[in-house]
Amino acid sequence: MQITIDDMQSVDTSIYAVYEGEGPPFRVTESQKQKYTLTWFYGRSHHETDDLVAGMGPRSGLTLEQVRRTGASAARALLKEKKASAVLVRASFREGGASAAISVKEELQAWMEGWMYGLYQFNKHRGVTANHQDLSLNLRVKDWQGLTREDMESILREASIRINGTRLTRDLVNESPETLNPEAFVAVVEERFKKAPVKLHVYRGQELHDRQMNGLIAVGAGSQYAPAMVELSYNGASSSEKSPHIVLIGKGVTFDMGGMNVKIGRDISDARMDMGGAAAVVGAMDILVSRQAPVRVTALIAVADNLAGPDAMLPSSVIHYPNGLSVQVANTDGEGRLIIADALLHAANLGADKVIDIATLTGNVGAALGLEIAGIWGDRDITADLVDIGERNGERLWPMPLMDEYASELRSDYADLKNVGTSTLAGAITAALFIRHFVAESMKWVHIDMAGTVQYKREFPYSAAGATGYGARLLADYVEKQFLKT
Repeated sequence: MQITIDDMQSVDTSIYAVYEGEGPPFRVTESQKQKYTLTWFYGRSHHETDDLVAGMGPRSGLTLEQVRRTGASAARALLKEKKASAVLVRASFREGGASAAISVKEELQAWMEGWMYGLYQFNKHRGVTANHQDLSLNLRVKDWQGLTREDMESILREASIRINGTRLTRDLVNESPETLNPEAFVAVVEERFKKAPVKLHVYRGQELHDRQMNGLIAVGAGSQYAPAMVELSYNGASSSEKSPHIVLIGKGVTFDMGGMNVKIGRDISDARMDMGGAAAVVGAMDILVSRQAPVRVTALIAVADNLAGPDAMLPSSVIHYPNGLSVQVANTDGEGRLIIADALLHAANLGADKVIDIATLTGNVGAALGLEIAGIWGDRDITADLVDIGERNGERLWPMPLMDEYASELRSDYADLKNVGTSTLAGAITAALFIRHFVAESMKWVHIDMAGTVQYKREFPYSAAGATGYGARLLADYVEKQFLKT
């Protein structure tokens, strides 16, 4: 993939971004200008380029996510047509027309992020069906009023960093379990950040016992691969100022068989994606470090397999945590909250000011919100910031309630808590209530349940089926925003 600026070499396709109520270079109907509408006009001979008209809808209602998805859809449409190169032609804003709610800079970055997102393909395990097609895009400075070539190059670099972090997240989530087990996940993180200005420590083996990370120990007991807690710290903040310490916690169950409460189904391949939260945290850290962001942030990634085996934890087992709480494991398929508890207790020991945990935690959240939006619980200020960011970058969130009235669902007859509720209802809420028991009073905290948003279960015009990369840009944008406020 190559993106150039004012490169006058020949291209085989022109992409025209057109808006409702405005005249394009050639005649198309208003219906063809509606958002997410792509229309091909094929050249009459091999000497003529083909044209792809990308409907943008009314300019006044343009959103960044709409631009991103249009860019992604255009890239994928060209891939399907076996194109090699294209030029993007953006209609200029004309006097008297309705102005967009987004800036030219924001629109260009959204185009570039969308284009690169749409080109993503996971070919690692493909043989004869692998597609290694290369597709280049040329931009024209004259189409982006107010931006110089240097501005455009800077925007392109920024978009590339963000999409590289998202690609890393997608690659991890798409990976197969025989390749990406807990030990391999740790190795990927170590390799990715070995030359970066970060501090990395992996707690495993005896160190897990010494630090009483008993949730991880119990959950990972059924696997031949040892569980681990990865601590990845980056501090690019000014040493002259007191910087808030933000901790990002990711659930990293590389294969969730459900433990002894084994999952059943014709195809449970999705069980390899139960580390989507951990992958999002890794992607976010990659973005922040690559940008040399002036922030202070630590990632805590709890990594394990949840398998049935001779040493696996049993339903009715009791886990004792160092904060004094004991937990009855009523269902071994409620494992994510058990390892997030370890990470939250460790975050308090690190002196965290703000904590975000993100996890593919419950199918219940997808039943409530569908597959395009994640649920969020906890601190109102953090929630408001994250929701606002998600509306702009397309990784959307919906605030959910912490219903104290439902806490009785977690009562145990012989321990302090059960890990799952008695009822089949409100499972995402009771999971959040469970996690809240492990949040120190000194920390502001939110919990994100992204189980519905981790993957597209089928192909869409703007994305291949499989991992979405949800969360990487959301978390990175939040961390940066907090330091812009200080």
